[in-house]
Amino acid sequence: MSKPRHTLIACVAVVTLILQSPAIAAEEETLALLRHTQVDGAVEHAIAYIITQQQDEGWISDRGDSNRVATTSLAIMAMAAVGHQPTDPTPEGRAMAEALAFVLHEDRQDERGYFGQSDGSRMYGHGITTLMLGEMIGHGVSDEQDARIRERCQHAIDLILSAQKVPKHQAPHQGGWRYTPDSNDADLSVTVWQLMALRSAYNAGLDVPASAIEEAVEYLRASYRSNERDDQGRPLNMNSGFGYQPGGGPGFSTTAMGMLAMIVCGEYEAPEVVGASNYLMDNPPTFGDRWFFYGAYYYAQGMYQRGGEIAQSARDHIEPLLLEHQREDGSWEASGGTEHNAGKVYATAMAVLSLSVKYHYLPIYQR
Repeated sequence: MSKPRHTLIACVAVVTLILQSPAIAAEEETLALLRHTQVDGAVEHAIAYIITQQQDEGWISDRGDSNRVATTSLAIMAMAAVGHQPTDPTPEGRAMAEALAFVLHEDRQDERGYFGQSDGSRMYGHGITTLMLGEMIGHGVSDEQDARIRERCQHAIDLILSAQKVPKHQAPHQGGWRYTPDSNDADLSVTVWQLMALRSAYNAGLDVPASAIEEAVEYLRASYRSNERDDQGRPLNMNSGFGYQPGGGPGFSTTAMGMLAMIVCGEYEAPEVVGASNYLMDNPPTFGDRWFFYGAYYYAQGMYQRGGEIAQSARDHIEPLLLEHQREDGSWEASGGTEHNAGKVYATAMAVLSLSVKYHYLPIYQR
């Protein structure tokens, strides 16, 4: 009895696929290697641009004095994330050394340990700069500078810890931070920078109480949107994300930052992490999103930490997106809004940090 025609067609298709699969696999491998090379080139071009924006005093910015300590710190992290060090006898190494010396100058940090006052970057900048210092412990150009990095970082950590203890006007805000050291409320964006700084310093052996990290993680949990929870308070919505403040709806950037922060604090398989990665798989970033570069950084690093197909899917999405929008001078620039006003050095540093998952140099982002 002869086989039905549709069965024969299916058999022919399977045989054809088997015969073609080596060629398809080879083509896919070639495309992957091509993109790998393209990312390397884009990163190299971006770092070259960042160096051109360094000023005589050592700071790095294309926006004048505004937020120059915080922007310089982001630039240092971007260079470190792709393998450069202040001790390298290269243009990149010299630029990092000068930038680090600028940040460590005694007038950048006030008597409280606060970095956010001198350049107007507030607690955002304070968290960014403290995180950078935590990641640079042991990488100074001398023993003296290493000691100064450790001392300044601990002083900054002490400020973060005292700001966390300020009584908040609503219970769900306790454990978090906001714009100034004496704020009595909290938001996710500021909180995540402080939490990342705490975790980096903790990993480096500085004096960070585990309770401070635990309290901050509880604030993150309160910021995850789920209308239904079990009797232990765990969310039942496994496709949702983090809001800007407790009770708020999820967005792309806030969900990405909340997810990465929880993972960095060891909550690898928490319901909030699983739910956030599911949400981001369904709602990946598009260029022009509000806070695109901010969110892309957390998205790339957080999804990488999830591993497996999730990590690969995120890289397959974010790398071509960033490569497509790099400018001829090696920089990136936000398309509009507040992020556009932050400047090209900011956007370029965040893009490099987003692409840096393939290098694994900074301890805070290693699995």
